Amino acid sequence: MDTQIISAVDDSGNFLEYIPRMAGHTGLGKRHLGITILVLNNKGQLLLQKRKHMVFDNIWCFTADTHPYKLESRDETIDEASERALKEDFNIEGIDLENLGFFNYFKEDGKYCENEYCAVVIGKYDGEINMNPEHGYDFVWMNKKDFLKDYEENPEKYAPWVPGGIKILKEKGILDE
Repeated sequence: MDTQIISAVDDSGNFLEYIPRMAGHTGLGKRHLGITILVLNNKGQLLLQKRKHMVFDNIWCFTADTHPYKLESRDETIDEASERALKEDFNIEGIDLENLGFFNYFKEDGKYCENEYCAVVIGKYDGEINMNPEHGYDFVWMNKKDFLKDYEENPEKYAPWVPGGIKILKEKGILDE
């Protein structure tokens, strides 16, 4: 992790204070604003990433994950942070994004954790995929039915925020065939 500053929030997403990114992810952490981003293509397939990260390394998650950072004069918006993450992870730019809602989750990973009020952001993209090898081990386009079946049969292969994301995606009809 780096020296980025993120926003600590309560369980409803109300801002509490700025904290170093590591403070949100060490020990029990501190609840903070996070984002998980899911890109779909025109075939209705989901772009999944096997993440390369200090916390929950080498497991499958949605397309990209990040936090809105505190910038010098303001906070990064959810859309700006999502656009940054998609550019950094896959060189995906210029797509329309939609925030579907938020959920809370907590999960420990050794001396680290995730403790987030997490936004679920989606977008559509049909261009070339150029995964950044510094951010991920692998990626796959998976159809919705296969994804849900694999998650149900192998939940340990997926990041701990995936269940909360699935719930919101189902509520919004995104995972319907």
